[in-house]
Amino acid sequence: MLTVIGSINMDLVTLTNINPSMGETVMGESFLTIPGGKGANQAVAAAKLGADVKMIGKVGDDLFGKEYMEYFQRQSINVEKISVEKGEKTGIASITVYQNDNKIIVVPGANHLITPEVIDSYKEDILQSSWLLLQLEIPLAAVERALEIAKSGNVKVILNPAPFHHIPEHWLEKITYLTPNEYEAEQLLNAYSNEQIGNRVREKLVITKGDEGAEFFNEGKIVHIPAMKVEAVDTTGAGDTFNGALAVALSEGNTLEQAVAFAIKAAGLSVMKLGAQSGMPTREEISE
Repeated sequence: MLTVIGSINMDLVTLTNINPSMGETVMGESFLTIPGGKGANQAVAAAKLGADVKMIGKVGDDLFGKEYMEYFQRQSINVEKISVEKGEKTGIASITVYQNDNKIIVVPGANHLITPEVIDSYKEDILQSSWLLLQLEIPLAAVERALEIAKSGNVKVILNPAPFHHIPEHWLEKITYLTPNEYEAEQLLNAYSNEQIGNRVREKLVITKGDEGAEFFNEGKIVHIPAMKVEAVDTTGAGDTFNGALAVALSEGNTLEQAVAFAIKAAGLSVMKLGAQSGMPTREEISE
């Protein structure tokens, strides 16, 4: 069982051929509502690849929340631990796509009601997991409590440090792998002045590098896995696809190098379609 604790957002996506300046109004090309949120994205990515996935999170009692719960069930994701919060709004992300890249504004809504006490109520679910996936779109205190519970039961953890926030030193021993992008990795390494601590961080890093692939450190040496050559349509959710696929591959007993190669293929295929979750590939698509 893979358990994902994190954000559940509805993505409000606007496609435009003109990138407006501040104060400028332009005509867009199209508008879509697409399920998103880093936690939900990673859960869907793993489920599409055949994993047994449990999602822990919160939605509001609005139309987006209702739609999301039905959607998760269609994706064969266990929703027993997703609570519907009365009088609250489901989180949203406003996304503008311009020239195959994006700008994103997130309004967390019910996601910010995930507290350490909420995490405690799901202790047994965490302890029964083979891998736990975490991100930083929910309150940091809740992330820390999830790490503590996972450590107590020797549950392996992938933490995707996005949106970027400094990782406290005492978190490091509780994290199996950190999966930043290049910018986030630089910030992480610069934050630790002590060489010994920096080396500990480095050995946990799996760094995504967009169309250059990904890299990790093995006994201080960089191992680089190149990306597939694809024509990108929408890069939204590529990192989340990578994380979900990485967890799936590791849970199946693959080496880190094999798991990273698998995750790169999944992420590469994901950018060829519009939308974070709608572009995520199945196991069959990766095999082809």
